[in-house]
Formats: sequence, structure tokens, C-alpha cells
Amino acid sequence: MDTPAAFARAIRIAGSECKLAQATGYSQVAINKAKRRGSVSPAMALAVHRFTGGAVPASALRPDLWARPQDVPMADAPAGRPAKAGAPKAGAAKVSVP
Repeated sequence: MDTPAAFARAIRIAGSECKLAQATGYSQVAINKAKRRGSVSPAMALAVHRFTGGAVPASALRPDLWARPQDVPMADAPAGRPAKAGAPKAGAAKVSVP
């Protein structure tokens, strides 16, 4: 499976680019950019691998880094893209100031 086909499969599994973005911690814009370019970062490949439970292995998205799904380092992988400093945490209430 080539990278664009593997990434398209991940989007289908999620249901949409937006849903894949939410599940992996990336923006919909980043998902769309990766789809258009036909390449993903190592961190995004790991996040997609984790979200799909290996149905779309990181090795299919980045064969230059991992030859087989068994080669993907999942034990120490981050849980998605780290939040930007100062960004509100999920579920945090927004406070409006008059």
C-alpha cells in the first residue's frame, strides 16, 4: 500500500479529515496538507497508527523509517501532537471579559 492510499484509508476509517484530526491531535488543515502532499511526519504516522489500531500502520505511511509494522516503536510514542504553550486544555471553560 502506498502512502497516499494508506492515508486515504485512515481518513475513511475516521469518517472525515476533521474526525481524523480530532483523533490524532492535529488540525484538519494539517491532515489535508499531508493528504495533498502524499507524505506525513513521523509523529503523524505514529498518531494515525495508534488511532487505527494498526489498521493503517506507520510503516505504510513512512516506509523510509519503518520497514514492517512490527518495527514501529509504539511503547514510547507520544499520544499525538503536543499542545501549543498557552493553548486551552480540552474541556476548559472559556471566560469572556466585558
